[in-house]
Amino acid sequence: MANEPAVVLLSGGLDSATVLAIAKHEGYRLHALSFRYGQRHGVELAAARRVAEQFGVERHVVADIDLRLFGGSALTADIAVPRHGHVDELDDSIPVTYVPARNTIFLSFALAWAESLGGNDVFIGVNALDYSGYPDCRPEYIAAFERMAALATKAGVEGTQRLRIHTPLIELTKAQIIERGLALGVDYSLTHSCYDPDSEGRPCGSCDSCLLRGRGFAEAGLPDPALTGRA
Repeated sequence: MANEPAVVLLSGGLDSATVLAIAKHEGYRLHALSFRYGQRHGVELAAARRVAEQFGVERHVVADIDLRLFGGSALTADIAVPRHGHVDELDDSIPVTYVPARNTIFLSFALAWAESLGGNDVFIGVNALDYSGYPDCRPEYIAAFERMAALATKAGVEGTQRLRIHTPLIELTKAQIIERGLALGVDYSLTHSCYDPDSEGRPCGSCDSCLLRGRGFAEAGLPDPALTGRA
């Protein structure tokens, strides 16, 4: 797909950084899309900027929306982020860090940008294995959004766009994601995954995201550079 534009949703976390590297490896022109949506902190946006710079994206847009208006999540309301002593304490229930309809909102922005670019491709780092039970990370959700997109835009109705949502991580474990990213040159010390970092941006080490990330590095036989400060 050399020289075709692709919109890559880039949170600044481990998964989205890997997806950006995959899109670059596949020859797409990179357009990174991040969101300032009222989340608890801006550390992840700083990480997104670092990752975008590493991979030389053509353009990096940070869209401003305010999901604090609706709340309903520990990431956008005054609700404590759950902490756990061990990753085995996590279960399949949908946690309070789920942000209502977040991926639907993000993908709608990505669809709009892809249409304006004359492109067909959007990349997102959803995962159906090592994840926190979010409903908008499942294959059936992605397939349904693609079907909707064909009806939702001028380009789709006129047949000049056939949106493809690429989910290259959806069936990979965190360890496999890390191994794939390292093979493509991802510097994971640039990334940030924690839901509730301290005032200096250091990860808490005990939220769902930190624990899943930590297990991935452990299973890959590697230290987490977010904790060691080494790539």
